[in-house]
Amino acid sequence: MSATSFDYGFMSLMRAPGNPGRHLSLVRSASRIEGAPSPAAEVTVIIAAYNSAGTIARAIESALAEPETAELVVVDDGSSDDTIGQAQRADDGSGRMKILAQPVNRGPSVARNRALQNSTAPWIAILDADDFFLPGRLKSLLHYADKADFIADNLLQVDEQARDGEGSPLLHTIEPPRFVDFQQFVLANISGGKRERAEYGILKPLIRRSFLMDHALAYRENMRLGEDYELYARALALGGAFLLVSDQQKYVSVIRTASLSGRHTEHDLEQLRDCDDALAEIPGLSARDKAILRKHQLSIQCRLQWRLFLQAAKVRDLKGMVLPFIHPFPVPMYLAGLAGKQILREPWRLFKHVVLGRPTPQRAAAKAR
Repeated sequence: MSATSFDYGFMSLMRAPGNPGRHLSLVRSASRIEGAPSPAAEVTVIIAAYNSAGTIARAIESALAEPETAELVVVDDGSSDDTIGQAQRADDGSGRMKILAQPVNRGPSVARNRALQNSTAPWIAILDADDFFLPGRLKSLLHYADKADFIADNLLQVDEQARDGEGSPLLHTIEPPRFVDFQQFVLANISGGKRERAEYGILKPLIRRSFLMDHALAYRENMRLGEDYELYARALALGGAFLLVSDQQKYVSVIRTASLSGRHTEHDLEQLRDCDDALAEIPGLSARDKAILRKHQLSIQCRLQWRLFLQAAKVRDLKGMVLPFIHPFPVPMYLAGLAGKQILREPWRLFKHVVLGRPTPQRAAAKAR
């Protein structure tokens, strides 16, 4: 499948002349990475919001509290609640915020691309409408502005019921700042074996705008899940420098049951799976690079087929339960392992539901109502 067959939004508007090959303008060293203040650097903060009336004010206030925020672009993605009203009331009057409204919901990639089109600051910071910055985040990341194209700190994950700032870091291995290459990045987004899944793909780094423009990069607009992973992986494949500052935790990621990432569909998983095919077509990737992409793709395929298996089991569709197992290794083993754990956990309930056709207690109660 050709990378050009996908919709990359405003790529053509951003295309600029220059070397399309690997980005070699930054010198990377294995020695200690020491940043330097970059007072001229300014940041565009982008918030894509959908039905976020309950959280958008906190996100906006945290972004405007950062002196390094040159502009804040909020894109309301077809909300049906008072997201726009709450955003307007959270403005600090400094003239830095603008609100753009989408007529219909088209997903975070489309909303972010529109914000990129309508902003100019040399650095870009993505902030989800559920989340917020802790004071000093942008300054601490801009300390490394002369070192990389993507500067990522750790995420501090908190439950939506917890007090501000209390939580646990996404990355448990805390180390000095280091560069992450393409292979390390993709592997970190795969769980399996003894390796801890680091989820570099959900980090929210500062992004150098000129790098996006030089390489005609934008969010892939047919993705509602893993769009960050795709953008970062593509940038790394094109030679981008990705600096990880894991000992800083000033981006607070609020875990909410109603968040978009918590309600993704099978179609969303399919798009995430298929994006690896497009990434593999980038010129200059090694055989090892492509093998790691294939490994990531198979991990997504496992998740997708498990979802399809569970859906078939709920309606006692035996053919639908068998079909997910007819896929290349390691999908059958993955499904068998999860199914085995489920059976061991609740054997009699599953036997009654799937084999005898009796409803689960939850379904029986719902039917009685």
